[in-house]
Amino acid sequence: MSKNVVIFEARGGSDKGPDGHRKDTMPIVNAINSREGWSAEVIYFEDDSRDEIFNYVKDNAVAYVSRINPGNLPNGEKLYFETLRNLSDTGVVGMPHPDAMLNFGAKDALFKLRTTDLVTEDTYAYYTVEEFRDTFPVSLSYGERVLKQNRGSTGEGIWRVQIADENVEVIKGEALPLDTKLKCTEAVDNHVEYNTLADFMTFCEQYIVGDNGMLVDMRFMPRIKEGEIRILMVGESPVFVVHKKPADAEDAFSATLFSGAKYTYDDPSKWQELVDMFLNSIPTITSKLGDYDVPLIWTADFMLDWDDNKNDTYVLGEINCSCVGFTSHLDMGIQDKVADEVVRVVESKGVPVA
Repeated sequence: MSKNVVIFEARGGSDKGPDGHRKDTMPIVNAINSREGWSAEVIYFEDDSRDEIFNYVKDNAVAYVSRINPGNLPNGEKLYFETLRNLSDTGVVGMPHPDAMLNFGAKDALFKLRTTDLVTEDTYAYYTVEEFRDTFPVSLSYGERVLKQNRGSTGEGIWRVQIADENVEVIKGEALPLDTKLKCTEAVDNHVEYNTLADFMTFCEQYIVGDNGMLVDMRFMPRIKEGEIRILMVGESPVFVVHKKPADAEDAFSATLFSGAKYTYDDPSKWQELVDMFLNSIPTITSKLGDYDVPLIWTADFMLDWDDNKNDTYVLGEINCSCVGFTSHLDMGIQDKVADEVVRVVESKGVPVA
């Protein structure tokens, strides 16, 4: 078997260029092909061809790299992840393994990390409507909260929730009345809606029901106005840090480009304290999230907070790993870092190659 790597893509989607590929796919392919004794090719995953794809990759590749945004799969991710899982079981090195994608990328990773220094202890996960209705009226009594759905992207289904009722008596630790008026701001575009607690919880049930449905409930971090800090990683190596500052508007808290946030790209050394803290936390993160290898290309987003002595601290807000792009930074040679990591991982596994 040659040292061949398959790059999985999906047909269509807004992330594709005129050639039908993501703009960072062929740079990765070319970088791997430039390594002596290595080759790479793109395969479009389609449900109807999954058996044929499985057999081909099993027989002709030492590893796969997933570059599919699950939202671009017309029938969802179930059969795709099943195929990747079966390939991993045969010894093909998964980058990442589908269960690593699920464990790292799901919002409940924050709940699983609540006992670490990365996430505040008062972080909750709601897997059933009953859990949500029992706990959220109590957690909101302690102050502003952020609810995050497990699905969606670019801030969709992420809500900042504030009490907007001067007539309600708020007692910390006691459930708020269901007719309490709320101010709810969605991160996707910072638009504001006013609802009663009862109506808002009914609205949010859509995020809990269905496959992989759930909500994470976190304390609102007011210093998000100073910006969210994203570390882009290739394996366990930081590549750059993005400082994402929300738009200068009263209700703005979203750090997405779509919502008007401004991005600044820094060398990791400019955020050395945060980067060091995160790198030191990787063994804990992997142990809490299933003991899988870290994803090939992934990001960790942090928000600023203060400790009891008013020193800066950082709170993890999200991990992304399903299909992190770097199209605007190809001139930094990230594709070469990716190729080097692919080679390193495969060789570290002792995968037999001809």
